[in-house]
Amino acid sequence: MSNPWKIYMLAIVSFLVGTSEFIIAGILDRIAADIGVSVSIAGQLITVFALSCAVGTPILMALTARLSRRTLLLYALSVFVIGNAIAMTLSGFEFLLISRIIVALSSGVFVVTSLTVASKITPTHKQGSAIATLVMGFSTALIIGVPLGRLVASAYHWKTIFGGISVLGLFAILVISFIIPRMDGDEPVPLSNQLAMLRDPKILRALSVTFFWIVGYSIVYTYISPYLLTVAGMSEKGISAGLFAFGISSLIGSKFGGYSTDKWGVPRTLIFGMLLHATALILLSVAAPYTAILFPILVLWAFSAWSSAPTLQYHLISLAPNASGIMLSLNSSVLQLAMAAGAGIGGIIVEQVSLPSISWIGALGVAVSAGIAIVSLRRTPSRTHLPVGEGQVQKARL
Repeated sequence: MSNPWKIYMLAIVSFLVGTSEFIIAGILDRIAADIGVSVSIAGQLITVFALSCAVGTPILMALTARLSRRTLLLYALSVFVIGNAIAMTLSGFEFLLISRIIVALSSGVFVVTSLTVASKITPTHKQGSAIATLVMGFSTALIIGVPLGRLVASAYHWKTIFGGISVLGLFAILVISFIIPRMDGDEPVPLSNQLAMLRDPKILRALSVTFFWIVGYSIVYTYISPYLLTVAGMSEKGISAGLFAFGISSLIGSKFGGYSTDKWGVPRTLIFGMLLHATALILLSVAAPYTAILFPILVLWAFSAWSSAPTLQYHLISLAPNASGIMLSLNSSVLQLAMAAGAGIGGIIVEQVSLPSISWIGALGVAVSAGIAIVSLRRTPSRTHLPVGEGQVQKARL
């Protein structure tokens, strides 16, 4: 099998991994009703997943750095299958929590290792497009995996989704074992070297922008299914269609963000995108009773939210061009921590205030991020001569 086809196969497996991560938000109300917990408690499944991925992935990657990359992919997928099988076969919130932790750790290792493999089996001048193809597979889970999972949960049972993912994971193990050649590992990058980057105020401010941006986004997206079901009064088909439109718009927004950063620069793209993001979240609350208006608002929210992803990624790399790998790792961990914080804060809001309030609080988080960006970019103008490759555009979503 040629190397381009190997990349495509890795992308398909990444789609499966991404679906397992994102699907909880799409079926949160059904999980809560089935296992007898509140929606806010069920939302903590996303918090636990994100925390496990943020903290565990860098540690596991450091511990397994010298393993063959193919071996590490197979180990990660084997644990991934076990984690999803637990969600399928065992009942109770506690086992579901354990399942999410196992899946989070295995998913994080698989994604990072896949990116490494893609860069190693591809010529230097094609590495950007190879990585973009791989991560596009992961991102496509938002477009196809989540709405499809919602339809499966409606027709059968939400556990069926994880059973199907486990079976497909077994096929993925066979595929990886045959198509990926044996590759030596790398020298591990000590965690102390990564954390040392946080001493730079410019980098700390840039990562703070990522943190509050994702917090605001996650507060709302974690509870988007119960929000559309109870606040907006959408039908099951309407929710699936809304999630599909959201996924498509997020992909278009990411691509537009890369184009806009090249053409108009970081400050304009980032600040305008975040202000539009905050506005869309406010409008989401206002338009909730009107389905005809709500769909365009969902599209605007996804587009504006993810238009910031490539711009932030570009800005971070421009601050430390000689340590881009460490910056990508730090940004990924901060993003996952922010997802966890947003899901946790959203749960408190839903429990203590009301479900409709999440969009207002989410808008506040994004507004804080925009404020930090304004101050940060005034102090540290971002360079504009670095290319924003498609791989960098999409990698910001991890």
